Amino acid sequence: MKIALATDAWAPQVNGVVRTLSTTVGLLRGRGHEVETITPDLFRNFPCPSYPEIRLAIGCGGAVARRLDALDADAVHIATEGPIGWAARRWCLKQGRPFTTSFHTRFPDYVSMRTGLPADWFWPVLRRFHGPATRIFVATPSLAAELAERGLPQTHAWSRGVDLDLFAPDAAPLPAMAGLPRPLQLYVGRVAVEKNIAAFLDTRAVGTKVVVGDGPARAELAARYPDAHFLGALHGRELAAAYAAADVFVFPSHTDTFGLVNIEALASGVPVAAFPTRGPIDIIGCDGLGTFGGDKRIGALDDDLDAAIALALSAEREACTAEGRRYSWDRCTDQFFSGLAPCREAAPLLLQDRPQNLAA
Repeated sequence: MKIALATDAWAPQVNGVVRTLSTTVGLLRGRGHEVETITPDLFRNFPCPSYPEIRLAIGCGGAVARRLDALDADAVHIATEGPIGWAARRWCLKQGRPFTTSFHTRFPDYVSMRTGLPADWFWPVLRRFHGPATRIFVATPSLAAELAERGLPQTHAWSRGVDLDLFAPDAAPLPAMAGLPRPLQLYVGRVAVEKNIAAFLDTRAVGTKVVVGDGPARAELAARYPDAHFLGALHGRELAAAYAAADVFVFPSHTDTFGLVNIEALASGVPVAAFPTRGPIDIIGCDGLGTFGGDKRIGALDDDLDAAIALALSAEREACTAEGRRYSWDRCTDQFFSGLAPCREAAPLLLQDRPQNLAA
C-alpha cells in the first residue's frame, strides 16, 4: 500500500512526536508498505520562533500538491498543523480525497503560555484543521474525550510504544549520576516553559534533581536552581542509562497529550510522579496502579508534586517494568494502519480491522 505522511515534525528534531512518527514509518516499510514522507527538509524553511528545532517550510503549498499528485497514495495522513499539514489538507479537500490527522500537541496551551492569551481563543483554528478529517488519531481516552467536548468526536486510538531492547532495568547506570545523593529524581524532555519544569525543581524532596534535555529555558533554570544537575540532551544507551540510574521519574507537565518519556521510565523500572492531568492519568492511573488492571503501585499522581514523589518512591520496580513492557510499537503500528482512510476502493487491507473510537 502507498501511504503519504505529511508532517512538519521530523528529524533532526528530537521529541516524542518525531520518535513516534519515525518508528511507525520504519515498521510500516518493514511490512512492505510504501511510505512517502513530506517533511520540512524538502523545502526552504526557517526556525520556528521560540522552538528553533522545528523548521517551518516556506511557500510549500504547490510543491506539496505536486508530490501528492505524483504519489497518488492509497491513504494520506497529516500529522501536524504546520505549513506542510495545512498544504496537504488543502490538497485533499480540493481533490475530494479522505484523509486522517493526528493530535500530538496542545498548541492552544503552548501559545497561551507564551502570549498570556486564553487558550480557548486558539481552539477554533484546530477545529477548522481537524474537522474535515475522517479520523483524528489520539494517544489516550482522556484526550479523545476532550476533543469530543471541543467538537471533534471522530477520534481513533493510536497509542505509543517503547524500545524494550533499549529501555530496561538492567541497563548500566549513567556514570554522571553515580555518587549523587539519593533518591535521584529525574526529568527527561525538552527544557521549555510549557513543560513546567520549575514545579519539579521547586519541590522540597531530599535527594538530587537531574534534568536531561535541552531547550530555551535551560540556561535560566540552571541559574535559578544551582543544586540541580542539568546533563543536556542524551540519546540511545546514555538516555537508557539515565533512566536506569534514577529512583523516581518526575513529569511536571500539564500540557502533554501523552508523555512518551513516562513509559520509557516505567520500562526501565522507574516509578513516575506527576500531576493528575491528561496523559499521566492514562498511563499511571488515578490510583497509581496503571491502566492494565495491575494491583501494585507504579507511580503516583497528586496536585502536590512533593506528595506524588514520596508515594511514587514506594512503588515496586518490577511492577513498573511489567507495566512499561505492555507498550508495543508493533501494536501501535497496527492501530495506525487500521485507522487510515482509503482514498480508493482498491485498498481492502484497511478494512480488515475497523478503527476504534476512543470516545465511545
